Amino acid sequence: MNIPHEKQLVIASNRLPFVVGRDHDGALEVRPASGGLVTAMLPILRENGGTWIGWTGLPEKDDCSAAALAQSAGDPGFNVVPVSLSDEEVVGFYEGFSNEIIWPLFHDLPSFCEFAPSHWDYYLQVNRKFARAIADNAAPDSLVWVHDYHLINVGTELRRHGARLRTAFFLHIPFPSIDMFMKLPWRQSLLRSLLEYGLIGFQTLRDRRNFVQCLRQLFRDVSVSGKGQVLQVGVGDRRVAVGHFPIGIDFADFARRAAAPEVRERARALHNLLPDRQLFFGVDRLDYTKGILLRLRAFREALIRHPELRQRVTLIQVVVPSREHISRYFDLRTQIEQLVSRINGEFTEPGGWVPIHYVFRSLDPVDLLAYYRAAEVALVTPLKDGMNLVAKEYCTCSIEENCVLVLSEFAGAAAQLRSGALMVNPHDIEGVADAIYRAFCMPEEERRRRMRRMRREIMRRDLFWWVSSFFNAVSKEVPHELQTNQSDEHGALVDGANPADAQPRELQRRAS
Repeated sequence: MNIPHEKQLVIASNRLPFVVGRDHDGALEVRPASGGLVTAMLPILRENGGTWIGWTGLPEKDDCSAAALAQSAGDPGFNVVPVSLSDEEVVGFYEGFSNEIIWPLFHDLPSFCEFAPSHWDYYLQVNRKFARAIADNAAPDSLVWVHDYHLINVGTELRRHGARLRTAFFLHIPFPSIDMFMKLPWRQSLLRSLLEYGLIGFQTLRDRRNFVQCLRQLFRDVSVSGKGQVLQVGVGDRRVAVGHFPIGIDFADFARRAAAPEVRERARALHNLLPDRQLFFGVDRLDYTKGILLRLRAFREALIRHPELRQRVTLIQVVVPSREHISRYFDLRTQIEQLVSRINGEFTEPGGWVPIHYVFRSLDPVDLLAYYRAAEVALVTPLKDGMNLVAKEYCTCSIEENCVLVLSEFAGAAAQLRSGALMVNPHDIEGVADAIYRAFCMPEEERRRRMRRMRREIMRRDLFWWVSSFFNAVSKEVPHELQTNQSDEHGALVDGANPADAQPRELQRRAS
């Protein structure tokens, strides 16, 4: 794996690679976090050294020092730099701008956005904190890799801080189309900040295309050259590399753990509890972007349109708790549970058949793998997703390959898996219902052929391919000697753009 300046790698993300809490006596509790980014980066940092900068997730009054965190984490083998957030910053930056503006807007749900100016103020303030932490902890030859929508403005803040560092950015969620992005009051500022990075990475070709279209709409003097995975984009006198790098999973590890005897026995036990039927499976974090309500309605429609499914299929829907203190998420949970009850009340028949088994909790890793192995069909139908690793995890764990993936065409994973999955529009209730029936009826030979095709693709572009391809692009595209920009502007605004975007009052006031 070609990792440039691996001993000077600095990772900046909203959260540290640990779950941090306090026990009943107030003592610090630290355990490794999960997720693709943590899985990919921890071995590299442990082997080569480096720094991870992020928020602990603790309230400011309970926050801890870097030394205390490293001690409780058992000397992770790299530097850990916690960024402390006040309660007001958590509300304004994290819950506000990040998750009430960027998250819904970039998932094509502008009606869910709360475009409060104070949210933008706190976003700038926290991004400035992260930039200061990066500048204070990065050596001159460091590669700084900034992750996700929470920290887009770090690029601008690093320049304002005078830091001359090699930088790269990766967006884990989708990048919206121009019509959607134009609704953002601070659109120019975020685009300019992205242009401060040497390399900008997106999940899919569609996301990269949307980004370039937004540049062309909002700036003059935009040029695009090159072909393939990485393009060169010029805006005024600024040149940046822009690529698409679909994130993967650790295929070998998932396949190995799915084959373990304990997982096999739990999967068999599930089928013994629900005999003589095909198991359909959905697992999602509680979020309105996951399309859970539409999926349940489509399952109900399938039972109506195809009565032969009754008593022959069971849907196991797992919802992982998330942000329940936010009213929109609490209401979503209520709506899901009411719909499950209504469907079960409508179709449950004597003899013990219940169409939907609903689980509201986090699953331990062995149980999740057992569900993946037991399910003949997985329903992965988000309204929109950057990638959706559940689809890849399910296919990887389907080691018998006698399974079907029903996949939303709006998931980032669709670009890689469309040749084997049954592709659906999650808004098309009847279309998803018919796909459920087609999956149920699909012959074994076709199932194996489709699943084998998807598993080969997931294995080829696994998590380590993602890291390697990104670092290879950094090596080729991001210069070792960075020149300080001569101007605060990256090209002129197009006619009709908002001049106030060029230098927001909030940014001027807070920078002073």
